[in-house]
Amino acid sequence: MTVKIKINGPIVSNDDKWFYDWLEMDATSPNDVLNQLPETNENVEITINSGGGLVDQGNEIYTALRAYQGNVTVNVIWAGSAASIIAMGANKVAISPVGQMMIHNVSGGGVGDYHDMDKLSEILLKANQSLANAYVAKTGKPKDEVLKLMDEETWLTAEEALEKGFVDEIMFENNHKPVLVADAGSGIIPQKIINEMKRLKKQPSTMQVNFSESQVKQIAQEVKKQLNDETIKIEEPVNVSPFAKFLF
Repeated sequence: MTVKIKINGPIVSNDDKWFYDWLEMDATSPNDVLNQLPETNENVEITINSGGGLVDQGNEIYTALRAYQGNVTVNVIWAGSAASIIAMGANKVAISPVGQMMIHNVSGGGVGDYHDMDKLSEILLKANQSLANAYVAKTGKPKDEVLKLMDEETWLTAEEALEKGFVDEIMFENNHKPVLVADAGSGIIPQKIINEMKRLKKQPSTMQVNFSESQVKQIAQEVKKQLNDETIKIEEPVNVSPFAKFLF
């Protein structure tokens, strides 16, 4: 059985989730996800429709998914900021054809003198360095390239997310599965012969032709010989600090 989990709305703390519930607003806290991960390690399918939220809470969910012993698939509708970090924790990431991802720098605020502001800047820079590791692990891109994408606040369409390695596939595009055959003269009948015979069988006939068993075998062998002379192609599948909580 596959356990299905939804991550909707902002990523918030466990302590604050009650307030969003009270307002009847979508929000997701770490406990909303972690409490649904089965102890028996069944497959998990997560759908993300979130613009992000708190860094530490996103990191907690990401880490839990990476540590989970079962298979985790994430389907992205919209994954921005911390939500995109969560997506990186899955074994496989698929994105809707109309989906988007966004990565950018961590932001935060605080009060104090210039020493405090310098310290805040240092903390934010190190937070960027840490979060970039999740993107590097998924995409295989150099860290400096990922940091540049974050610095530019990069928005990705489904095609761009696939091209850059942030997702593994675009949903609904792999509906046709090729038939793979390992055959060394076993006598398996080509599928197109079977399909053609089905078509002929359904057609009404005004005359009846009787063939002996040997004649049928001879005809089948002749057709198979002709097919073997053709080139048959198989289509491949498209197959922390004194400052306020950090947002991502």
